[in-house]
Amino acid sequence: MSGASIETTLELWALSPRDIKARIRPLFTQDRVAASAGGFLDGLLGPERRKTGWMRAEAAGDPGPWRQQAI
Repeated sequence: MSGASIETTLELWALSPRDIKARIRPLFTQDRVAASAGGFLDGLLGPERRKTGWMRAEAAGDPGPWRQQAI
């Protein structure tokens, strides 16, 4: 077991997705598409075992899966 505290581990887990989202942001020309990509990433890293397009869309707050599928 490592010597890192739970708080440190959780902080690293929280920073990693933010860092990834910041790094991929320049790849998208529109803010809404970048936000959808961030939601897609959050959905993939979420606790659900099965990750269908509808489930990812619901987790991201989208009305349907088309944004998730377009990414």
